[in-house]
Amino acid sequence: RVLSKTRWRGHITSVLRSLKMRGVGTFISRPLPFLLLHFTLLKCDITDGNVEHLKREHSLMKPYQGVGSSPSSQWDFWGSTLVTSSYVRLTPDERSKQGSIWNTVPVHLKDWEMHVQYKIHGSGKKNLHGDGIAIWYTKERLHPGPVFGNQDHFVGLALFVDTFRNDLHGMDRSFPYISAMVNNGSLPYDHGNDGRTSELGGCSSEIRNKDHDTYLAIRYSKGRLTVMIDIDDKNEWKECIDIGGVRLPTGYYFGASAATGDLSDNHDIISMKMYQLMVEHAPDEDSLDWTKIEPSVSLLKSPKDNIDDPTGNFRSTPLTGWKVFLLLLCALLGIVVCGVVGAVVFQKRQERNRRFY
Repeated sequence: RVLSKTRWRGHITSVLRSLKMRGVGTFISRPLPFLLLHFTLLKCDITDGNVEHLKREHSLMKPYQGVGSSPSSQWDFWGSTLVTSSYVRLTPDERSKQGSIWNTVPVHLKDWEMHVQYKIHGSGKKNLHGDGIAIWYTKERLHPGPVFGNQDHFVGLALFVDTFRNDLHGMDRSFPYISAMVNNGSLPYDHGNDGRTSELGGCSSEIRNKDHDTYLAIRYSKGRLTVMIDIDDKNEWKECIDIGGVRLPTGYYFGASAATGDLSDNHDIISMKMYQLMVEHAPDEDSLDWTKIEPSVSLLKSPKDNIDDPTGNFRSTPLTGWKVFLLLLCALLGIVVCGVVGAVVFQKRQERNRRFY
């Protein structure tokens, strides 16, 4: 599934349709070079996932050759994972299962895009299913744990497709919910709050029990992380997450994991296709040792700086005692200054009024 000719035609059609709605005169008045530039930029913004840029050593595709525990295998799996000719089932629709599949070849690309074709389905009715799938780009692989079948305090990037609500008070979002997290190993994943304390962004997505497969596109290019979804199988991507200032090193591994608890689902991976993005970098960026970059998000607070916050919240620290004191002191000083200024102004007005009498 590559956004090349088919999706390109779809986006041309949508642009022409929007131009038609604005009026034929608007369309004619636009110079041809501007329209061509618009189409070209649109194509580049969506994806560079052309077939010639497919990195097969990092891709998982039917009939899943190269999957196994042999030294020549490019993908290894663990737990309840079942590899068939049509899908890789990370967990069956059974309670208390965990499974994962991992690329054995480290990624040495600075700019990349991963397309994930997957399916989550089961016999559970509304709100009676769980737990979800996670897509990983991490320093270590095949380390089972409590975070959707993988270890906590991971180092790297995680994208969570969470199908079960744990935080009963957080009714501002609907589930299933897709979110992203970047970690340098210092943060735990907060299951009780569905990862809110460390998420970079997210979106709700009705992906369960579809009659067709669903898709994710994870793009990392020049420090920008973009996640797009296609849940309707209409060859149309919808933006879910877009955040800049993300720093991810090279030499990490891609993987996927899933878990069930008291509730369950079938969590299937149909394909994971990795594309190299052809992007130019500044000379100072090219000279960096990208393997030594620490995963971080510069637009948010670094986890290691959250000394006052035991949860390691990226965004801000809580108001501790001395901060509250400073705020109250500033407020008090402000009131005093306003009072003094008001008294001086009042006195001058009184003196001015006496002169007129």
